[in-house]
Amino acid sequence: MALYLGVMSGTSLDGLDIALIEQGEQHQLLATHYTPMPSDLRQDLLALCASGPDEIARAALAENRWARLAAEGVRHLLLSQGLQADAIRAIGSHGQTIRHEPARGFTVQIGNPALLAELTGICVVGDFRRRDVAAGGQGAPLVPAYHEALFAHLGQRVAILNVGGFSNLSLIEHDKPVRGFDCGPGNVLLDAWIERKRGQAYDADGAWAASGTSNPGLLASLLADPFFAGTGPKSTGREVFNLPWLDAHLSALPPCRDEDVQATLLELTARSIVDSLSGAQANTEALLVCGGGARNGALMRRLAELLPAAKVDSTAAHGVDPDWVEAMAFAWLAHCCLERIPGNRPSVTGAQGLRILGAIYPA
Repeated sequence: MALYLGVMSGTSLDGLDIALIEQGEQHQLLATHYTPMPSDLRQDLLALCASGPDEIARAALAENRWARLAAEGVRHLLLSQGLQADAIRAIGSHGQTIRHEPARGFTVQIGNPALLAELTGICVVGDFRRRDVAAGGQGAPLVPAYHEALFAHLGQRVAILNVGGFSNLSLIEHDKPVRGFDCGPGNVLLDAWIERKRGQAYDADGAWAASGTSNPGLLASLLADPFFAGTGPKSTGREVFNLPWLDAHLSALPPCRDEDVQATLLELTARSIVDSLSGAQANTEALLVCGGGARNGALMRRLAELLPAAKVDSTAAHGVDPDWVEAMAFAWLAHCCLERIPGNRPSVTGAQGLRILGAIYPA
């Protein structure tokens, strides 16, 4: 048995999730820690998602701050568990995605794993996505392989849905390779719109969206984006779905109440998920939801309405806390790298074959 830490900082940019797992023939979650993202660092990271002046230096400074924040979170978690650094075999660090353009042959996650190893005294495995892209893949999503390890034993036609900044599906069927792809925006537009209009970081339980009414014209316009017509492998990011993208659609239509825009964005998230699932895995028996979207009551209700033949539930129903699945996944991917176990799935990313993912930074 060995102990691993996973550090995940997603597209929502709200903070860093850190999970401690024990990995052997079985694995289990032992402890967690959440480190909020300082607002100025969040703004710096958001700004790096688009071209700007002196961005190489700004990215270097931001990733050093990110690494120091991660190291602080790791120290806090180890202290809470009475563990020393040498008890941990490795940290799997996703880093922070600032650009993701696999069609142009690159994806960029910053987080200075060398500095993280130096600050923690623990081996760090980072840079998981670029090897898959080098092999012709999307580099994302990478979590379906872990979803398969967690839930393949259920023995039914299962879909695992992660709703973070963006939403992605893992499709698990008996005697078939796991499949998966990004569906489109998860929370990214919902969060951005409520922050602009109400100064809130997110729409708690989807309450503001539930107070509005989805606008059919706006929804049709949004769903006409070419991304939604693709069947996968496919992945996306802030390069495609952002407030300027939404503003361009709004400007071409009659004025819409703010709460109705929010309701439409929630419907966009739900519809893009259900349309993707219906096209890729008919007769799904269970949809298990993880990520921040699992806490959005309005979204969960809408998914259940749109999928009456499937049981829609949180991964918690099967003993897996929905808030920590992705951090656990990158701890597991660190284990795979050190054991020379392929971590990608060509049926998901479109890579030319199985690849060992990650770059190793010894302590």
